Amino acid sequence: MQFKVPQFLEIEDKIFGPFTFKQFVYLAGGAGICFVLYKTLGFVLGAIPILAVGGFALLLAFYRPNNKPFIHMVEAGFKYFFQDKLYIWKKARGEEKQAEKKDVVPPQIREARLSGSKLRDLAWSLDVLDLKKQ
Repeated sequence: MQFKVPQFLEIEDKIFGPFTFKQFVYLAGGAGICFVLYKTLGFVLGAIPILAVGGFALLLAFYRPNNKPFIHMVEAGFKYFFQDKLYIWKKARGEEKQAEKKDVVPPQIREARLSGSKLRDLAWSLDVLDLKKQ
């Protein structure tokens, strides 16, 4: 028996003319917000917010940095800015003696992430140690 293997799974279907469903939603939502801004603020006061919202809607619909949707970059930016961070001060072994001689302590900041699974973090650190030996 022969089976047909689906191809081009990552290509979205064009539903609304030349636009995919997501592109249509971004553009329609941006146009709707621009219309509301125009009706409430008028053309003179609303020109800058209308351009900002319209530009953002166009970025969401068409801009693909690194061949990924722009919404992924926006999501990553929000996570970075609003996620808790832990900074640990660590002095390297060789620099301790040099710093004592110079009476200057060079700060080295390393960002450590706290995660729910300590076992996964431990496995990752062991993999990193194995890569350094090779």
